[in-house]
Amino acid sequence: MTAKRTIHALLPWLMLVVIGLASAWLRYRFIEPAALAHMCDEGNAHIPASCGFRHAVVIGFNTYSFGIAALVVMAVALVSKNRFVAWLAAALGLFAIIIYCYYAGAIALLVGCLRFLRLQANRMATSVDPYRHGDRNVQTQP
Repeated sequence: MTAKRTIHALLPWLMLVVIGLASAWLRYRFIEPAALAHMCDEGNAHIPASCGFRHAVVIGFNTYSFGIAALVVMAVALVSKNRFVAWLAAALGLFAIIIYCYYAGAIALLVGCLRFLRLQANRMATSVDPYRHGDRNVQTQP
């Protein structure tokens, strides 16, 4: 396998790691700190612009929307042969696990990763030995 093909095969998996780290930052540094929650209170005179995004994320995990979205994309990934859809199911599953939607996120992450891995393996061509004969003829002398 050449270096270019290796990088091309590993890039989606590395992007899943980046999405996991970004989701963890979103949860532990943006959603959970009490100081940010108090800054976004309605009685506060100086509400930051990021409070709307924070409120949308909180509504998303309170209504289990991230888990449902991950399951829907997972179902689409099972019936399609699109690698991006399978990767998206895994990414949404990882995001849903970290943002409090554990059960649906775990299923979507598992199925998305397995589906993406299968589609990635099917896409890679098997290496063929140029000296092997396809009709199984055996040479007595080299």
